[in-house]
Amino acid sequence: MRNLYLFADKRDTMDTETLTNVATTAAEQMSMWDLVWASDMVTKVVMIGLIAASVWSWAIIIEKMGTLRQVKQFTKSFEEKFWSGGSLDRLYESIGNRPRDPMSAMFVAAMKEWKRTNILKSKTDRGIRGVSLQQRIEKAMMVSMDKELDELDTRMGFLASTGSVAPLVGLFGTVWGIINSFNAIAATQSNSLSAMAPGIAEALFTTAFGLIAAIPAVVAYNKISSDIDRFAKKLENFMAEFSSILSREIDDTAIKADMAGE
Repeated sequence: MRNLYLFADKRDTMDTETLTNVATTAAEQMSMWDLVWASDMVTKVVMIGLIAASVWSWAIIIEKMGTLRQVKQFTKSFEEKFWSGGSLDRLYESIGNRPRDPMSAMFVAAMKEWKRTNILKSKTDRGIRGVSLQQRIEKAMMVSMDKELDELDTRMGFLASTGSVAPLVGLFGTVWGIINSFNAIAATQSNSLSAMAPGIAEALFTTAFGLIAAIPAVVAYNKISSDIDRFAKKLENFMAEFSSILSREIDDTAIKADMAGE
């Protein structure tokens, strides 16, 4: 009787070890990299494409965040100098042809147009010249602002495309993996988990890779676009304020010239 119990205990131990070995073997077979390398060419292309899109998206995100941070710092420094009450001519000379931020680029464009025109040239059409100069200054600042904002918007379309397309690409991989699962079932004439697991795992991996690529791209796109929109509003306010300053300067210059009898 005692030998029977020992045999039963030994058998239970062997069964437990066997189940453990089977579980370990299944876990090894179901590891992520084994499934990736064992997948077919279509699934590999989908996964590699999604990984590449995710890496490039993160490169754009890091570059845009750094650029916006730098632009904000330079803009803040320029605003402090602009509103300090100093001479605009000296500020223009100090910046020269090397503006470091969009706001200073708009300022340089306006000052160039201002210095290019002499409203004292003719007394008869001085008023017309003043109005024309005001319009040209506003146009120059608008063109400069659009150019600078276009540079900030570069490669933002890739983030938007990745956020919208990556989940669909992952869904395509999911459908393809499920089709492979059914093909495996049909080939083996078995509905066991070992026949279905590889295709289902491939499907889940492609879905996961699609979400990994899409979610950061969407969040970053919304954040960066919001920052650029706020910065564009700030540039528009500066353009309106600086245009008003130059308008008063044009009027004062014309009045002084009239009083001097020029």
